[in-house]
Amino acid sequence: MEVQYDVPSRLVLIRHAKAEAGGSSDRERRLSSRGEADARALGRWLDEQGLRPDRVAVSPARRARQTWELAAESQDWPRPVIEDAIYDNTVPGLLEVIRASPADVRTLALVGHNPSMGALAEALDGTRAHDFPTSAVAVFTVAEDWAAIDAATSTPVGFDVPRG
Repeated sequence: MEVQYDVPSRLVLIRHAKAEAGGSSDRERRLSSRGEADARALGRWLDEQGLRPDRVAVSPARRARQTWELAAESQDWPRPVIEDAIYDNTVPGLLEVIRASPADVRTLALVGHNPSMGALAEALDGTRAHDFPTSAVAVFTVAEDWAAIDAATSTPVGFDVPRG
């Protein structure tokens, strides 16, 4: 599906790629080999869609950081900002990160976890529930400043699950 954009600001919600099960701590779980391939596919998909983020906010969890590192490895994209609020895995926490973004950011990407990524996509869409599997990407245009984001100011324009 090709993504169409009508306004300059875009929000890209990304669930981290497939992680290995278990491990010593949740924050330190690594991507599985499938997750690594899917993260690279995610980067190709973003590039094909012309989605070059100006700002990337990532959960401090290793699997989220790895997802962005592999997605961005062949791109000239910005270094991510690590945001603890994304790891907290709540819609209010994600909205806090979005609303605090600088006004000059035109494309903002968040890399995090479910259930908050799917719940935020559903809240911003306002019309349908999103199944948000690993590596899922939801794209919204945003008609107002980041500080005013809600269902009335955002429009869903794309959804995909890139696989490697």
